[in-house]
Amino acid sequence: MLTETGRVVAVESDSLWVQTIRQSTCGNCSARQGCGHGLLNQLGGRRDHYLRVLLVGGHGERRYQLDDQVRIAIPEQVILRGSLLVYMMPLLLTLLGAAAASQLLAGGDWGAVCGALAGVGARIVLLRRQEKIHRDDLQSQPRLLGLVTAEPSASALQQV
Repeated sequence: MLTETGRVVAVESDSLWVQTIRQSTCGNCSARQGCGHGLLNQLGGRRDHYLRVLLVGGHGERRYQLDDQVRIAIPEQVILRGSLLVYMMPLLLTLLGAAAASQLLAGGDWGAVCGALAGVGARIVLLRRQEKIHRDDLQSQPRLLGLVTAEPSASALQQV
């Protein structure tokens, strides 16, 4: 499980919407001068992400409020499956659509272009279908681990 800390930005009856901020480890990497990822992070600026986290497993009883800091966990298989759906499926469907259309249609290159566009359309339909299927699937959702408790500061410990 990959864990992340976020801030509650919306509370629904069965879920929370949590804002996380993409963090880069480029400052610790020795290849930061020759890497395109670091440059993209600098150009992109701060990126906020919003995740829907279901309230299950004993977390539904507590009343979460806006701006609460929470810790969430995301299963590795969800990230792997998401990567395959977002990166590999479009490529495969585009290539398959182009190859099938160029074989079936006598349009040559224009047939391949039309087939590639049909593959892209099929990708959009399949991704929306997958989203509807897994929207409330507990195995495919981030899990709420609980509130982030503030550690006592050094000045608070000295006062005690």
